[in-house]
Amino acid sequence: MGIETDGQGAPRGRSRDGILRAAGAFALIAALWLAADVATKAYFNGFALGSVVGGPYLGIFQFRLVHNTGMAWGLFGDSTFALGVMSVVVCAVLTGFFLANIRRITALELVGLALVVAGGIGNALDRFTLGYVVDFIETTFIDFPVFNVADIGVTCGFILFVLGLLLSFKASEASSEGSAQPEGSKGSKEEGR
Repeated sequence: MGIETDGQGAPRGRSRDGILRAAGAFALIAALWLAADVATKAYFNGFALGSVVGGPYLGIFQFRLVHNTGMAWGLFGDSTFALGVMSVVVCAVLTGFFLANIRRITALELVGLALVVAGGIGNALDRFTLGYVVDFIETTFIDFPVFNVADIGVTCGFILFVLGLLLSFKASEASSEGSAQPEGSKGSKEEGR
């Protein structure tokens, strides 16, 4: 993606072209993930509800069609519309955050936010058009809610975003500590040892 850094890993403010590239990368990642989500849901929704479509694979997961009107673990069952609205609001807030911080956002933060937004939109589309979310990936080695590509995007995107924030904060701290020491003070500490 080519985000310039200040030598400490913290991104420099982007030029106009850099802003356009970052916005384009965000849109492209989100669109591709959303397309993968929509396509896989359309495919698996063609099977009978509850049927195992494939697997188990390596004893880890299988494909089984489930229609989810709530959240994971049955939370907020039959709250499809309200959860759809909440998804849209969260996606709008995250997109606003991205645009407000586009000059300094890191690659990890950009990818993470794009995945979360795509996943949120994908599940919201299901909620508004079908009245439920199409889930089809079921773990077989642990008791875990059935999920989909959108859920993977939200979860992995959140992890990437938080990791990007932590690394960005660490780089900012290191940069500010390095600039706070007067020139030559580092050498005098070394000589005293």
